[in-house]
Amino acid sequence: MTFNDNAKLDTSRVSKRGRNTGIAVGGGSAVVVIGLFLLSQFLGVDLTGLAGGAQQGTQSEEDLSCQYGSEANADVECLMVGAENSLYDYWTDEAPRLGVQFTQPNDFVLFTQSTSTGCGQASSATGPFYCPPDQSIYIDTSFFDELRTQFGASGGTLSEMYVVAHEYGHHIQNLLGVMDRTDRTDTGPTSDSVRTELQADCYAGAWVAAASTTEDQDGVTFLKPVTDAQVADALNAASVIGDDRIQEMGSGQVNPESWTHGSSEQREKWFQVGMKNGAGGCDTFSISGSEL
Repeated sequence: MTFNDNAKLDTSRVSKRGRNTGIAVGGGSAVVVIGLFLLSQFLGVDLTGLAGGAQQGTQSEEDLSCQYGSEANADVECLMVGAENSLYDYWTDEAPRLGVQFTQPNDFVLFTQSTSTGCGQASSATGPFYCPPDQSIYIDTSFFDELRTQFGASGGTLSEMYVVAHEYGHHIQNLLGVMDRTDRTDTGPTSDSVRTELQADCYAGAWVAAASTTEDQDGVTFLKPVTDAQVADALNAASVIGDDRIQEMGSGQVNPESWTHGSSEQREKWFQVGMKNGAGGCDTFSISGSEL
């Protein structure tokens, strides 16, 4: 999607962290992070560091100098700021319609290489994710390059903002209590894990349909109307990170019983359901498995 050049961006809810030299310490059971796709599943990276426990180490904060939509059109970090701004405006109005009072994520973090989180130490290999314990979103923008080079995504700004919208959808699920009442350790094409991810895809689609109506503090709309080509980019991104496609790329075999995020077809479908029916049509938990 394309931002209106004169839309004002607010960086106050977005932080940028430099390289973290800290490590995760302390005991505790493993904490389940939820994301668009854990890149480590494809690369074979050990994520045992993503576990409960305190964090120690130093971490630098860097300033984000994003002021206008024209910068979001030219710079990926400013694009993330603009996406957050639009999502914040959308969910401020939409969350109450789902029956929950909206509160923003505690932090929206852009990081480089590694960072400490309420779920433990994260790296670029983790992929973008939402951490329920600290109610924060974590994104290393190098993931967007991985989408193109490792997974063959077509790219485009909407495919990148889809990532952000999906993670923001997990925050809304947390507010709604979805995280507390579902078994996110279960796997399979109709599991709670898959239903959770498909609902977040649906919420992302709902935002896309309404994104051109979201406004900055002065009432200027953030985004121009979405085009068919941009929607195609977002659907392509959803497709290339479907569990079936990832498994086929990695081993040449597909094992539906191990799915955690949904097939390419499911992910595309629920993104489109959100675009067509809005957030109120994203109940992936009350329908039968055959309808997923």
